Amino acid sequence: MTQTSLPKVAILATGGTIAGRAGSSLSHEYKAGSATGAELVDAVPELARVAEVQVEQVCNIASSNMVFEVWRTLAARIDALFLADPDLAGIVVTHGTNTLEETAYFLNLTVRHDRPVVLVGSQRPATALSPDGPLNLVNAVRVAACPDSRSRGVLVMLNDEINAARDVTKTNTYRVETFRSGDLGFIGYADADRVAYYRRPEKRHTVDSEFAAVPVGALPKVEIVYGYVESDARVVIDALRAASTRGFVFTGTGAGMLSDVEKEIVAQSQARGDGLVFVRSNRLGNGRVLAHGEHDDLGIVPADNLNPQKARILLMCALARTHDLAEIRRIFTQY
Repeated sequence: MTQTSLPKVAILATGGTIAGRAGSSLSHEYKAGSATGAELVDAVPELARVAEVQVEQVCNIASSNMVFEVWRTLAARIDALFLADPDLAGIVVTHGTNTLEETAYFLNLTVRHDRPVVLVGSQRPATALSPDGPLNLVNAVRVAACPDSRSRGVLVMLNDEINAARDVTKTNTYRVETFRSGDLGFIGYADADRVAYYRRPEKRHTVDSEFAAVPVGALPKVEIVYGYVESDARVVIDALRAASTRGFVFTGTGAGMLSDVEKEIVAQSQARGDGLVFVRSNRLGNGRVLAHGEHDDLGIVPADNLNPQKARILLMCALARTHDLAEIRRIFTQY
């Protein structure tokens, strides 16, 4: 790459609101994944001033319909693009916001390169009166092209804010400032003058991840059980266990605490020796779930500060490698 050339960035399009179209510029009802990635890029000529962009359409769906097969395709394609082109500065994945954080965290665990992968979406469709997608896309390409973005893991870029894939979650149904990293905060800005970073994610990711060492295959079935007053968790878990579920993440109350009924379910599972693995997260959105004697004695793994949906992804990846509880505890400590 010569000094006068623009950085090269690949865009992998998957659909979502950023590619959505409505019948009216004022309507909140629209069809996600109506425009192609190429159409998104063509609609933002400013991209040509930022990077040399190439576009591929991976799928074109609402992210509520995201599936593991697309995750595997994305991980494999990202690795292939980086391997094939050492001059490729980074990759942007356009994505619907509903499950964007889950795709981002899966890629954070499985991508094998230190060059930036940036997920981007929008809260308003392309046909809205004031769409946020075009500027989000420009900023995502800028972040992907920025050398300072290297070795920070997979990133999420919306509303001028850069968040780490592990920490970020969607927090609002319609507001453009929906993506937040709770108590930890975002890690940088994409402002008009430059991409500015202020911290690095400390947990293992991408090239430092043991899950990036081998090709991603089939993922074991893991489900989430939500905690609330007098829940019928036994019926839920028994039904899911019969459907070949290998692990469960409890969305515990408070500091990830389980009811006596839930603890009894785990104890009975252990007595049967059915090999199920249980993890404790929480429903609060902030704070750590700590080791706790009563739960630890039952072999339940604390999820630290991972939210339930991300704890599920990590448990799936862990179970694809091991069923040893000590190893799974280590994994939840390091990731």
